[in-house]
Amino acid sequence: MSKNGYVYQRTPSFLGVPIVRTKEELKGYDTVVLGMPWEGSVTWGITTGTELATKTIRSASARYSGYMPELNINIFDTLKVCDYSDVDIYPGNLEESFRRFSSRLKNIFEADAFPIIMGGDHGISYPAIKTLCESTTGKVGIIHFDAHYDNKPEYEGDKYARCCPFHNVADIPNLKTTSMVHLGIRGPRNTQEQAEYAKSIGATTFTSFDVHRMGIEAVVDEAYKIASDGTEKIYVTVCSDILDVAFNPGGPPDPNGLTSYELSLALYKLSSYGIHGFDIVEFYPPSDPTNEASHVAAWLIQYVMAGLAQRKNNNITLG
Repeated sequence: MSKNGYVYQRTPSFLGVPIVRTKEELKGYDTVVLGMPWEGSVTWGITTGTELATKTIRSASARYSGYMPELNINIFDTLKVCDYSDVDIYPGNLEESFRRFSSRLKNIFEADAFPIIMGGDHGISYPAIKTLCESTTGKVGIIHFDAHYDNKPEYEGDKYARCCPFHNVADIPNLKTTSMVHLGIRGPRNTQEQAEYAKSIGATTFTSFDVHRMGIEAVVDEAYKIASDGTEKIYVTVCSDILDVAFNPGGPPDPNGLTSYELSLALYKLSSYGIHGFDIVEFYPPSDPTNEASHVAAWLIQYVMAGLAQRKNNNITLG
């Protein structure tokens, strides 16, 4: 049981941190966990259940302390973290659900806190990035970890489907498309048109083969250099299928992906370098009866937090 209460009946807050309910309560927190349990158009199979992941990831996190011995960092020695619960979505109404999500995110940015967003499907990255762009006058870059480009113009008439966010973000005025990096792309669920579109807007692609040939640290360093070139803020988004299927039983069956070590190290490094928003999406609890993938997600979030803690320990502003 969480010592600070429940987000839902029998669902603890993430890592047992305090739950906040209002905009005013966010003041003074470094990092804010927010759930966006949105399931839009289903683009593969009958259903995925990704809207359930905000509960299962929180439940998995109840086991953990926030201490990372491999980094010699205790997150809670440095960061003040709270759980802003889940966005109260309007089922079937994307426009209203995204409006509510953006409103909650705006509250986090106005409190000068760092948002860690749990999805939900990948469609939520578009309103998240749009809200970040609206919160700053400078340019924004993106580092996108995924097996797939997710930059289709539409899916069966739905332009906000989970396979479309990185087509939509290109239209945001202060999103710098030449500072957009797709990292870990692989496999035949992509199309040639998607690769050509990414190239046409100046986005950079590192495939999974690039990661294995160059090494994850070299790729991350180059990705950060590109995303930070001429930008004021960087947003990082992680789809679960960036991981090889061997490390992601609660995600799509995509082989030839990153290991959990590679992704953990990448997220720690990026957050220690300086990023300004993060989401992790596309976990499918109904396909994962032992909840292993939700534990992976809880670990990955803590590596992001560890990087933020390291940055704050070095007296560098997180926002």
